[in-house]
Amino acid sequence: MIVYSNTTPFIADKVIIDERIGRQVAEYLGLNITGTLGVLIKAKSLGLIPSFSAAAMDMQEQGIRYNKKLIARLASHIDEEKQC
Repeated sequence: MIVYSNTTPFIADKVIIDERIGRQVAEYLGLNITGTLGVLIKAKSLGLIPSFSAAAMDMQEQGIRYNKKLIARLASHIDEEKQC
């Protein structure tokens, strides 16, 4: 797949998009998408970060907004307890 950033094409396996409208457009265009939480899950599975939940909480502390129930559901899905 080729993705265009400004006017420069590049090859990408996935496009990282969090906002709802952007994801809908990307899906409509047939792009393979993930969000930043998906990237964190992948990083955890590869052993690049010690905790998905801690990384998500760190991002929230920096002003990134995620649904807390979504984080808990994803943490449960990867067998990680959400850290409070």
